[in-house]
Amino acid sequence: MPIKYGVLKAIPKEFKLGKDDQHLEVLMEVSHSKEKFRLAINIQSQDWPSEVLYLIGENFNSSQITHLQGMTEGFTGINKNNREIALDYVRGGLFNPKQMTPLPNIKPGPDNDLYEKLTDYVQKAIDEEAVIYAYGERFGPEHKEDEYFHFKPGNGVHDIHMNQGNSGNPKWEKDNGVWQDGGLLIQFKDRWVALFLAFQSQSWCTNDDTGYTLKVCSHEEHEHKNIVHS
Repeated sequence: MPIKYGVLKAIPKEFKLGKDDQHLEVLMEVSHSKEKFRLAINIQSQDWPSEVLYLIGENFNSSQITHLQGMTEGFTGINKNNREIALDYVRGGLFNPKQMTPLPNIKPGPDNDLYEKLTDYVQKAIDEEAVIYAYGERFGPEHKEDEYFHFKPGNGVHDIHMNQGNSGNPKWEKDNGVWQDGGLLIQFKDRWVALFLAFQSQSWCTNDDTGYTLKVCSHEEHEHKNIVHS
């Protein structure tokens, strides 16, 4: 796969706003080993439009849940042999993409930006010691301490967002793939909550083998895979 894809199962401990205001940084800890990870969650796009699309699914219900609960804490790599636990926004039938909403990273006023939306659930997860399953790309272990939470070695997960349909920028195109989308699933005591993120610059009409943007979409694919915001 184009990225080192997998899912981290751990407990959230604290969070901070990233130095560039483009990420929410979350400290995670594995219960039995006390191994620490940092989640770097995009709340702003480097490409235009800068507002990130988000969808929060309350009382989330998916076949993935039955596979995840028995998983050992820590980072589990995902490939073709365990694809049943992978996320794919286009092919997985997880949600209706047209329900995603763009939000600014930070904006004056209550409950009107992505940082507030995400940290509301992360704080609830911290308070309840809920388990978070963070899908994305593994980074580290690094030969230095983490720049935000100062544990060593630095270690974590990023690309916690849609990872297909990138076009026009080779830096992002190389990350395209299928069944490797990022996201957060939070296992509270009484329910599951899902948080999905995507960039407005990404296409929802992608090749089923490579995840690259299709140059030509059928009418049906255009209707079901493209999101248009006025």
